[in-house]
Amino acid sequence: MKMTRLIVLFLSLALAVAGCAPGGVGTTSDGTRLYRIGGSSPEKVQYRMLDSVNALRRARGAQVVELDSRLNAAAATHSRDMSIQNRPWHFGSDGSSPVDRVERAGYPGRLTGEAISETYETELETLGAWIDQDDTRAIIVDPEAQDMGFAWFQEDNGKIWWTLIMGTKAIPQG
Repeated sequence: MKMTRLIVLFLSLALAVAGCAPGGVGTTSDGTRLYRIGGSSPEKVQYRMLDSVNALRRARGAQVVELDSRLNAAAATHSRDMSIQNRPWHFGSDGSSPVDRVERAGYPGRLTGEAISETYETELETLGAWIDQDDTRAIIVDPEAQDMGFAWFQEDNGKIWWTLIMGTKAIPQG
């Protein structure tokens, strides 16, 4: 697990040095660390996360995943909904489950898992926290996963609601 955390931290540092961050890191008046996501290119954040997830998956011997626009849409819907509910959990304000949201978004495959977070941290710091937890790490490196959706909603106060969804194109028969 320490090696995985080091990979994520190394990727985060490399990206920061390269100047790829579309936002910036600062602090609030009470000293809370604040990461602002710039509005100009959300794709950069999604592809940074995809590259980092795939590096972790390769290190575990799992196939790489691809971004899927339908899973991105389901993740964006849930991130905004968590903000409205003001709580990080897997059920929508309408009672929807992750499976329901993926189906509504038109994803033709099967959900393999969802990871969520409420934080002021960057996407890569959030990924590092997910990798440190057995349940969310299992979702991220699940060998069945073929597709990934990733989105967020940032409130005016800086709080970010992250949602990562993994899916597989194959629907088991039986």
